[in-house]
Amino acid sequence: MSDALHFAEHTLQEIALIFMAVVYIIRLLWIFHFKAGRDRQAPTGAFNTTPAKGALYSLANIMMPWGMESTRKKPLFYIQFVIFHLGVVSAILLSFIIPYGPSLLESQFIAAILHSSIGLACLVGCIRMIRRITKPVMRAISSPDDYFSLALLTAWFFFAFWAVPNNTQNGETILLIYFWMTAFFLIYVPFSKISHYLYYPITRYYLGKTLGHRGVYPFKRSNRPEVVNH
Repeated sequence: MSDALHFAEHTLQEIALIFMAVVYIIRLLWIFHFKAGRDRQAPTGAFNTTPAKGALYSLANIMMPWGMESTRKKPLFYIQFVIFHLGVVSAILLSFIIPYGPSLLESQFIAAILHSSIGLACLVGCIRMIRRITKPVMRAISSPDDYFSLALLTAWFFFAFWAVPNNTQNGETILLIYFWMTAFFLIYVPFSKISHYLYYPITRYYLGKTLGHRGVYPFKRSNRPEVVNH
């Protein structure tokens, strides 16, 4: 291993991780500095629903595609969502496995899982980019950060896919690009829309807590047939 690759795998990643952690801590301290407002409305709806149940239901909503109209009617979008985010997790894990547990990649099973999840995520990234560019509605709601983040993530998946074998016999270029891109993401993500995952549990908690207080969450499905007006 060259000094350049050792720096990219270790020192560079550690500096980027510390930077991201500091930024996130500052952001969280700023967010929790503001006291959340209390519900002024009296509890309504079903009496077996509580704020705690509502908050739990809201947090778990991401694992219930049938609970949202968009994913219920278009399950393919939810499948793409799952594949894309599993690829993100795999690519992040890879950045720790290569420097700290490279022997794990000697397992064909683990290597195959990483290869398949990251490769499929790269494919989904390409599909999403094409959809964002070709669909007028998507273009209307997209910002430059949306295009940049998605393109960069897709390229990151591409290099992560080829970095999985952790083989330097044919050179270190792929690994160097992958680790430099990983470090860039760690620094860039806190300032981009990708950081939505930091706010997701907070917003879902307060939304579910409020709707649970009002008797709305969890949803209760009616067994009555829908009435259609002719």
